[in-house]
Amino acid sequence: MASTALPPPLSTPTQTPTPNSPHNLSSPAFPLPALETATIRSRLSRLCQEGQTHLARQLFDTVPRPTTLLWNTIIIGFICNSMPTEALLFYSHMKNSSHNTKCDPYTYSSTLKACADTRDFNIGKAVHCHILRSLPNPSMIVQNSLMNMYSSCIGGFDHAKYDLVRKVFDTMRERNVVAWNTLVSWYVKTERYGGAVKQFRMMMRMRITPSAVSFVNVFPALSAMRDYKNANVLYGLVVRFGGEYVNDLFVVSSAIFMYAELGCLDYARKIFDRCLGRNTEIWNTMIGGYVQNNLPSEAISLFFQAIRSEQAVLDEVTFLSALTACSQLQQLELAGQLHAFITKHFRVMPVILLNAIMVMYSRCNSIETSFKFFHKMPERDAVSWNTMISAFAQSGLDDEALMLVYEMQKQNFLIDSVTVTALLSAASNVRNLDVGQQTHAYIIRHGIEFEGMESYLIDMYAKSGSVRIAEQLFKKDYSVDRDHATWNSMVTGYTQNGLIEEAFVVFRQMLEQKLIPNAVTLASIFPACNPVGNIDMGKQLHGFSFRHYLDQNVFVGTALIDMYSKCGALTYAENVFFETHEKNSVTYTTMILGYGQHGMGQKALSLFHSMKRSGIVPDAVTFVAVLSACSYAGLVDEGLSLYDSMKMEYNIKPLTAHYCCIADMLGRVGKVVEAYEFVIGLGEEGYVIEIWGSLLGACRIHKQLELGKIVADKLLEIKAANVKTGYHVLLSNMYAEEGKWEIVDKVRKQMKEKGLKKEPGCSWIEITGFLNCFISRDQKHPQCSEIYGMLAELTMMMKEAGYRPSLNSHLDAILEPH
Repeated sequence: MASTALPPPLSTPTQTPTPNSPHNLSSPAFPLPALETATIRSRLSRLCQEGQTHLARQLFDTVPRPTTLLWNTIIIGFICNSMPTEALLFYSHMKNSSHNTKCDPYTYSSTLKACADTRDFNIGKAVHCHILRSLPNPSMIVQNSLMNMYSSCIGGFDHAKYDLVRKVFDTMRERNVVAWNTLVSWYVKTERYGGAVKQFRMMMRMRITPSAVSFVNVFPALSAMRDYKNANVLYGLVVRFGGEYVNDLFVVSSAIFMYAELGCLDYARKIFDRCLGRNTEIWNTMIGGYVQNNLPSEAISLFFQAIRSEQAVLDEVTFLSALTACSQLQQLELAGQLHAFITKHFRVMPVILLNAIMVMYSRCNSIETSFKFFHKMPERDAVSWNTMISAFAQSGLDDEALMLVYEMQKQNFLIDSVTVTALLSAASNVRNLDVGQQTHAYIIRHGIEFEGMESYLIDMYAKSGSVRIAEQLFKKDYSVDRDHATWNSMVTGYTQNGLIEEAFVVFRQMLEQKLIPNAVTLASIFPACNPVGNIDMGKQLHGFSFRHYLDQNVFVGTALIDMYSKCGALTYAENVFFETHEKNSVTYTTMILGYGQHGMGQKALSLFHSMKRSGIVPDAVTFVAVLSACSYAGLVDEGLSLYDSMKMEYNIKPLTAHYCCIADMLGRVGKVVEAYEFVIGLGEEGYVIEIWGSLLGACRIHKQLELGKIVADKLLEIKAANVKTGYHVLLSNMYAEEGKWEIVDKVRKQMKEKGLKKEPGCSWIEITGFLNCFISRDQKHPQCSEIYGMLAELTMMMKEAGYRPSLNSHLDAILEPH
């Protein structure tokens, strides 16, 4: 065993008492007669019970030769007053005492309790050595204390190699229910849940009657194993043992928690309702169970019941659960009421609740209120900063999140794993490679590690356009133990960067590693089928999702609708939409977008109104989808009406995408002047390349050359337009159609000076699993000669049929790359 060295004593008896010293028994400060040990012990116990351990220690020091009983009284007094370190120091003083006082089982038992409280494994081992030397046959109480000590010092040894708790248990000649309870609790603590249940059964076979604590210890093992059957069996055993067990508040709380973990809220609620005297913990466990199972309405209802109850005493945990439930409901009015109630309840609100209130407001889409609350907080901890930073990042206010991190550092708060997670998310969202790389460097310098770190880094680099760095990170950390998040991030990164083949290669590698794709994997790989119109692969993936019961996942369903719509299989998209039981705003938006892209404006409008009737609130993206559908279908009046309702009814501030839809909608039906006036009326907000580009396209379609010149001048004032080939080509085509070739040549010359080239068109078709790509003047296809031969034959047939090409514009031929 380890060395028996212990800390030095707290204090040593004074060798030469002074007149005012408590050691001077004749001193008026302590006029003590010669007291019997029992009387002194009684006074020591009373002082310790009153929390006056310092006076108890002073009284103890007046005793010339204290007995073991008195030493034990002080040690136990320290422990009962949550002063385990002082108890250990006093035990050390006892061992080093000149009186050679012998320790008895109670000395060791109480000292081991102090070791357990301090989680001091080394001192615990030293006390164990003392026991082995002093007590050849330790009593059951000492051995139980040893088990408890080793169980509490879980981080002090490798339990997989040296299970000290089990070793002590195995050396016991007799074992009572306390020993079995400690063993079961130890197995649960070390996540050996099957072993915990096995030991409980063994205890029952040994005909040892379980105590209430026995059930409290074993219930978590059953919930962790998802063992519904044995959960019911063991709770039935509780009922069989009678009211003493059924009404034990610890058993009730543990049983409610077990059933909540198993998702059996009806059973949990029955136990709650039948409980005779509910304490705060039981109320909290039941409310927390509803929150944990995403039943916020039931949680809030029970919270209100607790408020009305005269017996319930609400604490921080109660309010924390209520705030979380309100966050899940996303009801701003309820959030304000709950905030007001909590403010009245606490004179000084704990920081943990202040942080939860910030989260609640941000989840209720009131990020401004959340930030105002953060700004007014009298005291902020690291969690407060991280909460606000994460709220900004999750609300799309990435620049604000980055600025707040800078301010956090100025306030001398350290950046931790939570801050880093928000930083990487913000860098990913704004595609800011510089911030992402700085954050990565900070992680390396400070040795920060957290779950999912690789996936965050891969996602950041891929979204920032550095997909090859993401690829290096993915391959560098090669392991068969990669989690789903890492695989999913790499698949998504390849898909978003148009590297379709690489995305499918990683997906196949994932399958080869025997890792079953989850809902996020499928939602990430489905978009890879869109760019090449690979509907056959999409159907195979759809079949996979069906076989693995993932097709009803809202994210998978939405990705399927998007994939089928973009592959032109709108009927399949409709079938998936109507067969998906759970739909959110994204699901509806995707289907509306699909209708719009296929020119089905009326269907898109009908689905939009159906979405509102179902209680799902449309967001800004939904309005982009439905306005776009109105634009394609020429439903101008309906589109303008929706645009007004978006601002007035839903209080959604229009974005550039909405302005583009309105300009395009008006331009498509020939209302080019109205579209121009609309854009001019936007002022600075309308000074965007996409809006003016849409307007220029409308001018060309409807032969509005003079207005087109004005629009073109405005467009070319915008710096970003000067590097866009498409707008120059559009402008040139307008002049070409009017026969103004001098201006065409001028525009062409400007394009050459700027190094602009028209991107050649590309089309493709999949035949027998091989993707055939066709690019203008391409010579790389293996069947190139046959293709051009067939093209020549088709050209001859077209001429014979009387087809004549349009000669309005030859700019496309001029600008083709050679």
